[in-house]
Order: sequence, then C-alpha cells, then structure tokens
Amino acid sequence: MLGINWGRTGLWDRALRPLDALAAQPRGLFPFVPVLIGTGVGLWFQGAEEPGLAFYAVIGLAVVALLWIGLRAEDRLRILCLGLVCLLIGPLAGGLRVYLVAAPMLDFRYYGPVQGRVTEIDRSQSDALRLTLDLVVLEDVAPDRTPLRVRLSLHGEDVGDFLPGQVVITTGHLTAPQGPAEPGTFDFRRMAFFDQLGAVGYTASPVLLWEQPKGATQGINRLRSHLSNAMMAAMPGDAGAFASGVMTGDRSGLSLEAVQALRDSSLAHLLAISGMNMAFISAFVFALIRYGIALIPPFALRVNAKKVAAVLAFGVALFYLLLSGANVATERAFIMVTVMLGAVLLDRRALTLRSVAISAVILLLWQPESLLEPGFQMSYAATVALIVGFGAMDRQAMRGRLPWWGMPFYTLILSSVLGGFATAPYAAAHFNRFTDYGLLANLLTVPVMGAVVMPAGAIAALLAPFGLAALPLWVMEQGSRWILFVAHWVAGWEGSVTGLPTPSPLAVPLITLGGLWLIVWQSRARHFGWLPLVLALILWMQHERPLALVDAEGGVVGILTAEGRAISAPKGAGFTVKSWLENDGDLAGQEAAAERPGFEGPKTTRGFRLGEWRGMILTGKGAEGRLDEACASADLVVLADDTDAVPDGCHVIDRLLLRQTGPLALTLRPDGALRLEPTHLARRRWSVPEPAKGVMVWRNE
Repeated sequence: MLGINWGRTGLWDRALRPLDALAAQPRGLFPFVPVLIGTGVGLWFQGAEEPGLAFYAVIGLAVVALLWIGLRAEDRLRILCLGLVCLLIGPLAGGLRVYLVAAPMLDFRYYGPVQGRVTEIDRSQSDALRLTLDLVVLEDVAPDRTPLRVRLSLHGEDVGDFLPGQVVITTGHLTAPQGPAEPGTFDFRRMAFFDQLGAVGYTASPVLLWEQPKGATQGINRLRSHLSNAMMAAMPGDAGAFASGVMTGDRSGLSLEAVQALRDSSLAHLLAISGMNMAFISAFVFALIRYGIALIPPFALRVNAKKVAAVLAFGVALFYLLLSGANVATERAFIMVTVMLGAVLLDRRALTLRSVAISAVILLLWQPESLLEPGFQMSYAATVALIVGFGAMDRQAMRGRLPWWGMPFYTLILSSVLGGFATAPYAAAHFNRFTDYGLLANLLTVPVMGAVVMPAGAIAALLAPFGLAALPLWVMEQGSRWILFVAHWVAGWEGSVTGLPTPSPLAVPLITLGGLWLIVWQSRARHFGWLPLVLALILWMQHERPLALVDAEGGVVGILTAEGRAISAPKGAGFTVKSWLENDGDLAGQEAAAERPGFEGPKTTRGFRLGEWRGMILTGKGAEGRLDEACASADLVVLADDTDAVPDGCHVIDRLLLRQTGPLALTLRPDGALRLEPTHLARRRWSVPEPAKGVMVWRNE
C-alpha cells in the first residue's frame, strides 16, 4: 500500500489502540459523524469573540491537511484524522452560516411609521395577534440600517383580518430583539439573528391596508391562510383551530387556554408540525398509494408499487413543508422523511441510525444554529430512542416472545414510553417543567392523531376540489375535540405539572454524550456511558440559582428567599420575570411572587437586603432626584433611570450600566463581596454592540 506508514509498535501504537475498538463497531462509524460535527458547532457557539477570517483560514487548511494525511494513512490514523475533520467542519459551517444570514438589526428604539409586506400571522405569548413583515420601510432610517424582517404585536381593539402578501402600514414601537433574561439562558436575540428578524415591537394604532397582494407573491402563504380560514369555518372553535394548526401550521386561531392545556398535558408536540405529523401524513399517503396500486392487478404487475408510493409520498411531504411555513422543526422532519423515502427507493431499510445520522449531518451543515434549539434535541433524541427500542422489540418478536396480536398495543406503549423518556431531560432543561401525566395523555391521543386526525385531513385535501370534504372534516373535528378534551382533562389534575430548576450548562451536553455512548457503542465499554449521565444529574441537583436578578431596565428585582423568588413589582418586565421564575422551577405568576416577603416600602422606593448589603430600588418619575437620599441609607441602589453623578461610597446599578450588561445576576461571595455577572459578555455578530467587559465584584466598605 502506497502512502504514509506510521508503524504499529511502541507508544504511538498503544495510543492508537482504542481506535481498533472503534473501527470494530458493528454499526459502523457513520453515526459518530453528526456527533463530532455537532460538538464542533457547539464549541464554536461557546466562543466569547467572533472569529475572524484568519481563524477560518487556519481551520480550512487543517481540514485539507487532515484529509490528505487520513486518506494515505493506515486505518487507525485514518479514523483519527477523519474524526478531527468532522470536528473542524462544525465551526466552518457556523462561520459560513453567519456570513449568509447577516442582516441589519435595529440598534435604537424606534417609534414612527412602519410599512411592510405580511409574511406570517401568528399569536404572541400574551395571545395578541402578531404580524411578521418583510420589505420593511421605516421613516428616516436608511435602507442599509433597516431590518429585513420585523415582528409587530397588535394591541388595538379592532385588529382586522390580514392575508400574507398584503402590504400594510401602521405606527409602532420597535426595538432590537431581546437577549437572555439572565446570564447563560436562552438567547432570543441569537435566534432572531439567524431568522433575519431585526426588530420586534407592538402597535396600538390601526393597521391599514396599503396594497393588495400582487400576482403570485406570497402564494404559498396565501394558500395556507385560505385553507386555514376554510377549515376553521367548517370546524368552529378550538377544534377547528387545532386541526388547522396541524395541517397548515397556522395556530393563530387557537385560544391561549387551549395552548396552555396542551402544554400542561405534554400534548403540545401534536400541534407543532414536526416529525410526528410529517411522518403521519407521509406514511398515510405511502400506504394509500401502495395498497391502492395493489388493488389494480394489471397495474400492480407492471410497476413497483413501493417505489411509486415513495415518490408520491415525497411530493406530499414537500407540499406539506411549503404549506406549513417551512420552519426549522418542519425542515428537520422533511429531511428525515426524505432520507427514509430515499432509502425505500434504494431498497434499503428506512428507519436506521444511519438514516437519522444522514439527516442530522445535512441539518447541522445547513443550519448549525438548530443544534441549540430544543426542537432539534428532542426530535433526534426521540427518533434515536424509537429506532433502538423498536429494533429490540423486533428481535423479541422474531424470537416468539411477543404474540402477534399484541403488537399494536406494545407499539403504542413502547413508542410513548421511549419518546417520553428520551425527551424528558431536554424538555425539563429547556422548559423547566415535567408533565407528570404526560404518558397517559399521549397514550389516549397519539393513536387518534395518527389514525383519525391526519388521515382525515389528507382525505379532505384530496376531496376538497370535488366539494366532498365535509365528511372527512367532520371526522377530523371529532378527533381534534377528543385531543383537546384529554388535554384540558389531564391539565386540570392536581400536580399535573412539576417545576424544575434550570440545570448547569454542562448537564445537557453530558446527558447527550452519555445517551449516545450507550446507544452507539456495542461492547462492554458502553457502560461507561452511565458516568456522564450520573455526573449530569449531580451537576443539575447542585446547580445554584442567583441570589438576586435585575432586569435590563432596572425597574424590577427578584430575590431568592425561602419561599421562592420574591419580585419587587407585580407588573413590568413580564417576559423577563416569567423567565426568572421558570428557571427557578417556580410555577407561580408575577403577582403571586410579588406578595412574597423580601421587599418593603412604597412601590417607587423599595428596600431589600442581600446578606449585609442594604439595597433599594428607585422607580417612577423623579427616580434620579431621590438617589442621594437613597444612598444615605443603602449600600446598593438599583435606579430605573440614567445618572452621571453617583454619590461617594454608593454602588449604583442604573440604565447606563444595564445597557452594557443586560440583566444582572447578583451573588454573594464568601468574603461578603457582591458578584455581578452581566448577561451581555460575548462579542458575537448577534450580540449587543457594546457588551460589558467582564464580571464585576463590589465590596461593601
């Protein structure tokens, strides 16, 4: 063999010996590829500084060099080199993605005329109708500073009806997307950057129609809106809105009460157009075409029914992707379905770890930011668990241990248990809640979703052009009503939801590493996968929450007490406070948390204590004018205003400081000093323009 020969003796041979075990894995090495690429992407996102061109040039040269060495070296060194290539591809994909999606983000507060074309209609967490606009025009804002997309919540009394493609105009408040509510938590500003969403805001003014859609502009979105309205007209109430949501992705008609019930019963995944919904409709169309062809013997003898069904099912999946808005969750599901249908065309097994790995590689290289999203993590965790679990069940059935008549029952139980078990740690880490009766709710509804709702929706779509959709829509409505009934019923039980605190940042990566090691590794060494799982659990249990939190405007403070986090005001900074309480694993609302002991005094001058530190919060009109008086009796003052004159010996957190730091997390050090951790520390393309320089330590002298 020509090429590089590194020898097989000595220290180098012993160092490479573990790679022999890796090469001997019966499932091959490809399942490790997305793991290594994902690791590279994750490390790239953890960087505090935006890498420059020199960084990517070095990475690119390293990839070329490793490929050259690996393709000429012996087997063990080839594995090592190609593994490093996969690891380094992650940062390259991240850098390319940032370059491709970079767009203006509003860097000031804007109030004035807002004009744009409607691309999406949905609802905010407060149940307000919300419009996403492109082709944005802002008064006195240069085109190179104008965001590509903005999102407006409509707070007026009569918001009217809108269609995608319409150009509208209103007067609204806009600002840059908000960053994390506290250090180390979910960064909405980062997600908005990759979605090219440069500003968010609201309007209480009427939204006026400026121009009707032209030609085929926003044609798919207009079709989605038309179908959604038609379905909700035929199926009134939340049942119709639910059916519309699962078929078209338009969930704007669903009430906030119904959405909350679906979340509290662990059934919100049925509403999201993701892997399950895409799999249901694709599988139904595949089976309908395949067995329909089998009913016509002359035709069945001349064509491969299985492959014809796969091609047509792909067409339906593609249409479903476009109709649903092609969000990240749907794109992920479409890629997985495409890979599986491609395996059918190539006479390969459709559901294997290899097919899942292929879809993960495609998505990580195409949209690296999806790695950090809960949908990506939960979807792949559930899919891998189902493939491995059903593989084990198939082996048991083949050995005659499971009777054939029990297979549907076992399939239902196993799919719900495996899916729930695999996604539970990710759901708990991201959403800070555990739905205690979620397994029962899924057992009662998932069969209805797969056997009634989605097939009826597909049949209604096929019969609609002939005016025969009424019966399948009625069937779909009954299935939707059953799902919503179960959601409200289960969510109403006492203890249906248990709050869980945010884990250590290392917990989710360790859980992922441990789970993958247990699944992919096939020798006795697989049991080492339990070590990171146990370590993740320990870190989760020992992770401490900040003693105090200050919102980005300085108007609200939350202090951790024996009764939970006490909030300084019953209103204001609602999204931020909601995030604080959820991260604590606290299910209380802001008003209830504001009644907890921890603060005293009138609402504009509230006192509190942090160990030996005496604190005070100044809000309302004339807050800065009360600073001298507050500093005379307090060691720490949180001021919801700007100030240039800080009294000697007084530590002040004002808006000038908060504009750099973002929300602050305060903790007491053993020596009594106060540690202030800013939220805005990183200098990445999606970060605020001038972040804080680092963690601050104040001493009470």
